[in-house]
Amino acid sequence: QVHLVESGGGLVQAGDSLRLSCAASGRTSSTYTMGWFRRAPGKERDFVAGISWSGDRIYYAGSVKGRFTISRDNAKNTAYLQMNSLKPEDTAVYYCAVRYGTVLTGSSLYDYWGQGTQVTVSS
Repeated sequence: QVHLVESGGGLVQAGDSLRLSCAASGRTSSTYTMGWFRRAPGKERDFVAGISWSGDRIYYAGSVKGRFTISRDNAKNTAYLQMNSLKPEDTAVYYCAVRYGTVLTGSSLYDYWGQGTQVTVSS
């Protein structure tokens, strides 16, 4: 079992920045991919970004590429999502997730999920 806790969400204005954190505990001795997803009101949960254990494979959704940066600190079992130039359409609940394997974009392919953190971007 892996327990994930997200933090760093909040209410910001368009153009502002936020940094989300995801702390993992439990079965963290194995290598694992960490991903960020988001669910906007009335929409499905979508892939945002993913990073492999070593950081050599990173993927972004097209809608956030160039604005968001995913990173991780394995010594702290923590992943980060730096979000710059935020837009109202980035408003969503952001979730982090873990899978044992390579970076994939399908949410059903991730094994463990956090509770989510709300990000609201006002215009």
